[in-house]
Amino acid sequence: MPERRFPADIVRFAHAELVVRDIDRALAFYCDALGFLLTERTAAGAYLRGLEERFHHSLALCQGDAPAVDHVAFRVRQAEDLDRARAFCREQAWPHRLLSAGEEPGQGPALRFRDPFGFTVELFWAMEPAERQLQRFDLYRGAAPMRIDHLNLFVPDVAAAHHYYTAQLGFRCSEYTETAADPPQVWASWLYRKPSVHDVALMNGAGPRVHHLGFWVPDQQAVLRACDILAARGEVAALERGPGRHGISNAFFLYLRDPDGHRIELYTGDYLTADPDFEPIRWRLDDPRRQTFWGHAAPARWFEEASRIVALDGATTVATVAPLLSDQPHTVT
Repeated sequence: MPERRFPADIVRFAHAELVVRDIDRALAFYCDALGFLLTERTAAGAYLRGLEERFHHSLALCQGDAPAVDHVAFRVRQAEDLDRARAFCREQAWPHRLLSAGEEPGQGPALRFRDPFGFTVELFWAMEPAERQLQRFDLYRGAAPMRIDHLNLFVPDVAAAHHYYTAQLGFRCSEYTETAADPPQVWASWLYRKPSVHDVALMNGAGPRVHHLGFWVPDQQAVLRACDILAARGEVAALERGPGRHGISNAFFLYLRDPDGHRIELYTGDYLTADPDFEPIRWRLDDPRRQTFWGHAAPARWFEEASRIVALDGATTVATVAPLLSDQPHTVT
């Protein structure tokens, strides 16, 4: 019997909520240093967006005792998608719950569920509008982040997760990495719903964990400006990797660690994937240009450290070691 396809029509990756230990400190990093806009602050959290975004938030910060990712969220095409997705979760016995309008500030009704790989995923359709500030150049600060672009996930079985996202959720693949084994094994894949390189990247590693959130910035100068600002503020430790250019995606990048250790990427310069006959680009794992087109290797912790996931019951999930990493030294943090 063929497997059931997930019934919701996903438009794009739309927001994430990070658990942080000190919201004021987090806001100093995201808003004062990097230039995110603060839409709303409540007793429990803060809700941020980029300069071109028309929604209430794309990044939420909530207060907690230990850093983690509370949930990641995708926008669906119409309200009925939520009803169909809820029925599917019930049939599959996936843990899930409905959120009423306003339960997450600024957001309409939503469905939150645990996916087959242990991630807490939210689907929503409606969110309060926010004023676009794209041409308010007088408000540009720091790296002038424009919008949220993608997330990167550590999963123990990339092949299974790739199948789930493509065959069941309707994502398409832009690029992928294979090992040199015979037969080759999929090490990582970049998947999209909107017509860019990716909404979700799947990377071989101990999971479920979120490796990073990617935010689009207007140009390379914005990336360099972020480096100068963080260095001038005495926050050199936040600069983890880059600036550089990826072979995969072609993007000009910078990886940062926020005050709680969450990793974010400032990202610009990728390409269009709108054509229906677009063919995925293959990379070999032993090609160093896939990481950094200029040949520089990423630091070891970039492959080891990531943010843990908060389950629906509020507990922090435990990461499972990836089989492809089982014979290699590594840490799980």
